Amino acid sequence: MAKDISNLDSFLVESINPIWFGEDSFNQLQNLIEKGKYSKLLFLVDENTHDKCLPYLLQSLSKIPHYEVLEVEPGEESKSAEVLVQLWMALSELKVDRQALMINVGGGMITDLGGFLAGTYLRGIHFVNVPTSLLAMVDASSGGKNGINLQHLKNRVGLFLNPEAVCVIPDFLETLPEQELRSGFAEMLKHGLIADKAYWEELATFDIENEIPTQEMILRSIQIKKEIVEQDFRETGLRKALNFGHTIGHAIETAAMDAEPLMHGEAIALGMIAELYLSEKYTALPPADAEKCANQIRALFRDLEWNCDIDELLQLMQSDKKNKKNQIRFSLLREIGVPEVDVAIGEKGITEALDYLKQKL
Repeated sequence: MAKDISNLDSFLVESINPIWFGEDSFNQLQNLIEKGKYSKLLFLVDENTHDKCLPYLLQSLSKIPHYEVLEVEPGEESKSAEVLVQLWMALSELKVDRQALMINVGGGMITDLGGFLAGTYLRGIHFVNVPTSLLAMVDASSGGKNGINLQHLKNRVGLFLNPEAVCVIPDFLETLPEQELRSGFAEMLKHGLIADKAYWEELATFDIENEIPTQEMILRSIQIKKEIVEQDFRETGLRKALNFGHTIGHAIETAAMDAEPLMHGEAIALGMIAELYLSEKYTALPPADAEKCANQIRALFRDLEWNCDIDELLQLMQSDKKNKKNQIRFSLLREIGVPEVDVAIGEKGITEALDYLKQKL
């Protein structure tokens, strides 16, 4: 790595917006609140982070002014236009002005929703993300993507806007069940596959069922995403590589909602297996690498089942935001660590990939 990370408790990822890591995050956030002289301080949480995470955060901040707490129900259902309108109304009733600071404490749903809420109310108020899930720490909370779902379409309405800062506090991972950790781990696997072969190989043998990823692993994922985003903030080129596994994965996640819901990372793991097959067929990923990586992902997510209808998945993929001129576009791999974006693939190829995935399951 380019930087010395021997003192992780005070590590700062230099980025468009600062990403504070470890125990020093509390001091940094305290300083931000004091120096900002904000007119109002607000915390956006869900029921789980209200009970398990907010008290720890408040206790760790030595002195803060009066604050308000906005709470939503946990789960993707809260990432909706209906909930957004309720939150806009709550901010209006609290007489929040443009000098307020909103601190989003939660997983990817909270940081997505909270960033969009802050970015649209009064054309923008200040906000900070405090991710509490592994998925949010390594992916959702940084990069400037904020938004909500539109009925069954994920992240259909949103904006690009960076928070004032992101506070990554690994202690929060102790509150997570193993399924939540695995969900976030899938995004870490993706980071290795698209950007760092050695990192991928380290993750592929990690015992995620019984261990929490190390701080060094978490930081490496944050760095990979940061390096990609800073080259292509608005996702016109290279940043699309971060969508590896997501074209098929998002479709699976959406289709499974009404039957046996999958967590985001679980669906992305399945999507990566299918898109490794496409990478072999369309971007010359060596067959041995494609097969080995698919088997390693399957071993890490061996208990997943999937019974989605292929025609339904194809229909959902037609709505993917990466599509152009009615062509379904993918982000694939030329080599482990070397992505290729905007690969157009027809229905026949996608159907073959989904058949391959079914065989793996």
